[in-house]
Amino acid sequence: MASWWRVFPRAAQRYPWPTNVLLYAGLFSAGDALQQRLRGGPADWRQTRRVATLAVTFHGNFNYVWLRLLERALPGRAPRTVLAKVLCDQTVGGPIYLSAFYVGMSVLQGKDDIFLDLKQKFWNTYKSGLMYWPFVQLTNFSLVPVHWRTAYTGLCGFLWATFLCFSQQSGDGTVKSVFILFRRKEASDRPPEE
Repeated sequence: MASWWRVFPRAAQRYPWPTNVLLYAGLFSAGDALQQRLRGGPADWRQTRRVATLAVTFHGNFNYVWLRLLERALPGRAPRTVLAKVLCDQTVGGPIYLSAFYVGMSVLQGKDDIFLDLKQKFWNTYKSGLMYWPFVQLTNFSLVPVHWRTAYTGLCGFLWATFLCFSQQSGDGTVKSVFILFRRKEASDRPPEE
């Protein structure tokens, strides 16, 4: 029987699109499940299913196509080329990705105003992402083979998805809101002083 670790790389090279998209969606969905656990409430599997639906139907596919488009437009790993890819990714890809997340989740949740979360949280979330994604993509574009880039983005996106799903559920798109939640949770978990 072939081991998982030998089969998976071959699948990624032979069937890069479905392998990358499914891995991306799995990691993104796990990020949602983790943020629910960290918040301390019961698991909301319908919410995680919505996140998985959005990840499979849009985000995984968008990342797969987007990263290949960047590679075709700006081929290679020269420092200037890598920096140009990072700049394009953060100024074009990032805003599309975030907009699709907030609007897509609002549609899947059946909200009346599907643009409300986008209007309220986009800029804070975008600025928070600028503290993380340029470094991830710098590594991605300079070290990761093209056929693994969506999977690598999904792996790094696991942390981002945890933050993004938290922001969509109860945050304001700022990193500060996560720290406030953890301080409140820590204070409520402490036994009362006598």
